[in-house]
Amino acid sequence: MKVYVDQDLCIACGLCIDTCPAVFDWNDEGKSHVIVDEVPEGEEQACRDSIDGCPTEAIKEV
Repeated sequence: MKVYVDQDLCIACGLCIDTCPAVFDWNDEGKSHVIVDEVPEGEEQACRDSIDGCPTEAIKEV
């Protein structure tokens, strides 16, 4: 599973980072970004929860 964060849609709410810190972290602009090439095994559900919970639908699965 691979995901990305659309920087134009991210509002830096931090929900994805709180939900799945193994995949998301803050970037230099203060927005969320993906820190792994592939979602680690065992983190898929937390990552999907981040996708579903994103208020601006900025997180996409590729």
